[in-house]
Amino acid sequence: MINTTKLKPLFVATFGVCALSAQLSLAAVSADEAAKLGSSLTPLGAERAGNADGSIPAWDGGFTEVSERTLRDGKRLDPFADDKPLYSVTAANMAEYADKLTDGVKAMLERYPDSYRIDVYPTRRSAAAPQWVYDNTARNAIRAKLTDSSAGPIPDGAYGGIPFPIPQDANEVMWNHLLNWRGTSIAMDWKHYLVTAEGQQVMTTDGEAIQEMPYYYQDGSAEDFGGDYWLFHLLNIGPPLRAGEQIMGRTNLNGDKSKAHVYLTGQRRVRKLPNACCDTPTPATAGVMSFDELSVFSGRLDRFDWTLVGKQEMLVPYNTNKVQTLDSAEQVLGEHHLNPDQVRWELHRVWVVEANLADGKRHQLPKSRYYIDEDTWIALLGDRWDAKGQLAKTLWALPAALPDLPAQATLSAGFYDLTSGAWFIQNLYAGESEQYELVDRYRSSDFSPAMMAGRGVR
Repeated sequence: MINTTKLKPLFVATFGVCALSAQLSLAAVSADEAAKLGSSLTPLGAERAGNADGSIPAWDGGFTEVSERTLRDGKRLDPFADDKPLYSVTAANMAEYADKLTDGVKAMLERYPDSYRIDVYPTRRSAAAPQWVYDNTARNAIRAKLTDSSAGPIPDGAYGGIPFPIPQDANEVMWNHLLNWRGTSIAMDWKHYLVTAEGQQVMTTDGEAIQEMPYYYQDGSAEDFGGDYWLFHLLNIGPPLRAGEQIMGRTNLNGDKSKAHVYLTGQRRVRKLPNACCDTPTPATAGVMSFDELSVFSGRLDRFDWTLVGKQEMLVPYNTNKVQTLDSAEQVLGEHHLNPDQVRWELHRVWVVEANLADGKRHQLPKSRYYIDEDTWIALLGDRWDAKGQLAKTLWALPAALPDLPAQATLSAGFYDLTSGAWFIQNLYAGESEQYELVDRYRSSDFSPAMMAGRGVR
């Protein structure tokens, strides 16, 4: 459990938050509060200042250098390759850093003391976004609020930026994660891997995917936004057993309006998924992950009651460009976990949010805890407990610096199953010719069932 005496207090007057409130916000923050964005707060709502001992520096605008040193042949190189680890956390010394480690990280250190470790590098606050995203975030601070829907609390009046940069409850923090800035139109070729408890590597998906975030159309507006904030289409080109399969999703702020379709080669037709949410296994990962585990957490909020625990300094994966630029997946995939030689960890301030199963709801894993980066609002780590109260799964994201976007965005994510010993990584770009390609806006029909049928294998 979290030692709450270690958590930094949340000052309502400074950050406009209420630490343990799960109530809906009745209104956006005041203009005086919003004016702190870009001054004492970063344009996306983080504390601009560093911490007391300087181990977390002040934010100075993020990393936006586009050069041969950072971008080459479609890949974002490691901009901090010359950095050396400050220290490593192992099973032998983990007690020294206990207040900065999640329960999941501690469990992995204890389970694999001879192979698992985290190498901690200097903290680089590389998060950045375009000026128009900053401008929209400032507008959202005074216009956006949570409203009730059939699928739980959803943002109203937010568009084109972080919806609640000065959050007032846990629901707002989670919507900041769901709507974090990661670009608008993207093309992606990547692979998914399941590694069994015995260390066998199984490629579950070799995918060609496209995604788009209409919420971040630069020429759009809150008034014109229809609610579909994330569009996704995946075509499997491998492994051979799954070649030709497709999945397409249109995720709406109101989860009851979200739609997902699949094309299965054996049936040779497009089918609508009846329950594309929550703990339902997603076909995009061959059923290995549930819908709400993608990128640590995704989907609707009404399955749980959410509590904002506080803000804490934690060791988290960050600036993990090295993972994505390696020559092969084998350099990343260890027998029981990611190769610790390749993964960069840093000390960052994160929002800690807990989720407990709501009355009348069901879920295989009824309790979770998430760690959301203050600079980007990305959920970097998550832990999930089963109905017996046992820690069952720990989830992680691998964000990378994308100076050409600019952004610090999650490229890969995955989990360690603490019950079975297996683990999984989605969206691995190692060995691919390009990564996370920025493209022109897609046609709406590119995310339609009719398009899927036209591309179907006959």
